[in-house]
Amino acid sequence: MRARVMVDPHLESAMAERTPKPPWLKVKMPGSPRYQKIKERARELRLSTVCEEARCPNIGECWGGGTATFMVMGDVCTRGCRFCAVDTSRKGRPLDPEEPANVANAIAEMDLDYVVVTSVDRDDLADQGAGHFADCIRAIHGRIPKTMVEVLIPDFRGDVGLLLKVVEAAPEVIAHNVETIERLTPQVRDPRAGYKQSLDILQAIKTIDPDRFTKSSLMVGLGETEAEIEVAMRDLRAVGVDFLTLGQYLQPTEKHLKLVEFIEPQQFVRYETMGLALGFKYVASGPLVRSSYKAGEFFIHQFVEKHRQIPPQAQEQS
Repeated sequence: MRARVMVDPHLESAMAERTPKPPWLKVKMPGSPRYQKIKERARELRLSTVCEEARCPNIGECWGGGTATFMVMGDVCTRGCRFCAVDTSRKGRPLDPEEPANVANAIAEMDLDYVVVTSVDRDDLADQGAGHFADCIRAIHGRIPKTMVEVLIPDFRGDVGLLLKVVEAAPEVIAHNVETIERLTPQVRDPRAGYKQSLDILQAIKTIDPDRFTKSSLMVGLGETEAEIEVAMRDLRAVGVDFLTLGQYLQPTEKHLKLVEFIEPQQFVRYETMGLALGFKYVASGPLVRSSYKAGEFFIHQFVEKHRQIPPQAQEQS
């Protein structure tokens, strides 16, 4: 079994950052009973826990609260975004046909309430991994119907036909990250990615299935202004994005994109207020927030559950 429990790539090797961190980026050591249980099961199932390897500051909150993020399709990415520490190559490793079932079994063993399935970019595959995503979603729903599934997907180079495979598999939430403001996108992301291309993918999800919940994420501390963040938020709302996360960028290694500044907690509060005023159903904004984040996932879990109980006619009026 090669499924990997992980935080999103923002945090890969984050502790390698040499800039002294302010006190609000320090967290307590994890140790809850549920955290210990998941840790033990991960060992028994031989899962590679990048949450631990990267010393993610949210590991105690996430595992203790019953959420985790699984990375599928290997750990070699075909793109080279400057913020991300995941290994890159023109060609990734062969797909494991047993991985969807293995991931579903691991989730059942860990008794998780909400999971995020993400992947490296796989431009080398004919369908860029869309079919594998769909297989994982169906396997999880089939094995543990109570568990809600969020997928954090690549842009599939804008191919709506590939996106359709994921949407039709019916995950509860489909996430795709714009990562940063439009001006900084060429400096931050791989040239094959694009701000508009990401917005188009998010809009296409709503076109295919208007009731499917969507989510995106922004890093801050890269030199953006508050006005530029507001523009990005407005762009995301214009394509119907429901949930948003904002977190502090941490430079993985000296070779990666330089950190410009640490954003103070009160500014994150301003961003949360701004996002809610613009109409997002939920905004998780804070120095330690990542696109996969327990507090946000708990809210989304509750929100989706309540939404399911509302009659369709009432949903249309809300």
